[in-house]
Amino acid sequence: MTATSPVLKQIAGLPKLSHAELKSLWKEYFGVEPPAYRRGFLVRGLAYRLQELTYGGLKSTYQARLDAMIEGTDKPNGAGRPGRRPRHDVHLLEGTKLLREWRGVTHEVTVINGGYEHQGKRYRSLSAVARAITGTQWSGPLFFGLRKTGSGG
Repeated sequence: MTATSPVLKQIAGLPKLSHAELKSLWKEYFGVEPPAYRRGFLVRGLAYRLQELTYGGLKSTYQARLDAMIEGTDKPNGAGRPGRRPRHDVHLLEGTKLLREWRGVTHEVTVINGGYEHQGKRYRSLSAVARAITGTQWSGPLFFGLRKTGSGG
């Protein structure tokens, strides 16, 4: 797309249109009444649609996968149930020791077959250990420094 491309000019002009004009364009480009959303959503939706009409949409394989995910028949990255976030397992060798200081106390967790051990108790997940230590919900890998804030895995 060049800076003088007609579609780029059209997209750049969308934020300048009135709400009524955006709704009219929505009906024209999507063939249905626009949803009752704020103008920012309409602008982004129309910008996508203009690019889709000009350059083509998603590959059929991607569209089929999205449709399956919406229907709940496809489980991305092994997620257990529809609507759940994908799991990002941390793979640690058995015998690995994790240390975490929490409120002045150093906690040691040992990776064991099928889970983790902390203060003589077995846990199935690091998140369960973090919850036992803090009394609140935590991402175990995040709590123990195995994942940075906001990273996917």
